[in-house]
Amino acid sequence: MNEEQQLIYNEIISKYNFNEKQKKEIEIGIEKEIDVTIYANSEFSGYQMSQIRIGLEQGLDISVYANPEYDWEQMAHIRKGLEQNLDISWYAKPEYTHEQMKQIKLGLENKLNVEIYSKPEYDENQMKQIRLGLQRKLNISLYAKPELTGEQMEQTRLELMGWA
Repeated sequence: MNEEQQLIYNEIISKYNFNEKQKKEIEIGIEKEIDVTIYANSEFSGYQMSQIRIGLEQGLDISVYANPEYDWEQMAHIRKGLEQNLDISWYAKPEYTHEQMKQIKLGLENKLNVEIYSKPEYDENQMKQIRLGLQRKLNISLYAKPELTGEQMEQTRLELMGWA
């Protein structure tokens, strides 16, 4: 860091009790001439800061996920969806776990109708079974029911494929 960057860094880290990972993310951002004030907040973990910094480096609209309600893995799925120009509105919701977000994102990547399973009442395994059925063009209406466990859905999906 040059002298000016060091002054900015010192001023920012004096405001909060940052841990080493957080300080490192602030330092990296300053060195890359990113507006670190967007994420230099003790509410964000160092890993969350990293996801925000990467999004800023890529020119993404980080306002969608620069929220302490999201853990860093949720932020990563949202950021990667933005990178791929996916309709992240299907899963950029704090009520979804990062695993649920992953299943919806995989469906979007495969151009599937994620509306069928992008519902918080489905856990990640149920979402996975529905997504895999959609990918195989199976009649998922036979098992896309929140009252069935992921294991029950998997059994039905495999039977529909003739594998069980």
